[in-house]
Amino acid sequence: MPLALSRAERRISPVFLGIVAVTAVTGWATWTRFAEQPGIAVFLFVTGAWIVSLCLHEYAHARTALHSGDISVGAKGYLTLNPLKYTHALLSIVLPVVFVILGGIGLPGGAVFIERGRIRGRWRHSLISAAGPLTNVLFAIVCTAPFWLDALSGVPADFRYALAFLALLQVTAAILNFLPVPGLDGYGVIEPWLSHSVRRQVEPFAPFGLLFVFALLWVPSINGAFFDAIDALLRGLGISEIESYCGRDLYQFWRESDPYCGLIR
Repeated sequence: MPLALSRAERRISPVFLGIVAVTAVTGWATWTRFAEQPGIAVFLFVTGAWIVSLCLHEYAHARTALHSGDISVGAKGYLTLNPLKYTHALLSIVLPVVFVILGGIGLPGGAVFIERGRIRGRWRHSLISAAGPLTNVLFAIVCTAPFWLDALSGVPADFRYALAFLALLQVTAAILNFLPVPGLDGYGVIEPWLSHSVRRQVEPFAPFGLLFVFALLWVPSINGAFFDAIDALLRGLGISEIESYCGRDLYQFWRESDPYCGLIR
């Protein structure tokens, strides 16, 4: 089936390559502390890497749909990794970046439009929905591997903290996206297995699922319990709470820096 795609439909977008280049350069600047204000480099590095993960998240949805029978994803440009081709650029890129800036929460939004009528089999529908957050799981494994492999000897503190914060974003993205809430991928996984009447009743709430989850996370008690669980998971992967905290502190460079993070860098 992929053979039916034209070269243009398969070519990686210069926009995506540009984002990767910015991420690489600012990652180097974070490692070397090239910039006078390291927080700016960390901000650009983490934001760039976060957008790259968003593109890969949506690419995973589209690629799985392609192999499941929806060849329309090629014509729509979803396989080029160009975020400007997404159906809802606001939900796909802008809102997730705003969520990170405001609260340090990794929450991808819905983006690619899959023509579900072309796909047969409930398992295929579920796998298409699961492919996105599974990409975040893979990204989280890559980010946390240097910590649980104890391979950070000699790594500059700024880069280590930035990587810890990026790992936090990927872990939160994977967990939140797997929630069975309408509008999120977790609901997409179970939706094919629900009765037609249940799906019709839930359908009107799908556009608000993402905002509902984000609103809940602004409730102090829920936010505290959620991030306590995230911190416990990260500790199990070798990332201390102070590392992810100082990563967020560096990332939010426009705020007053915590003196403790400055002392241990």
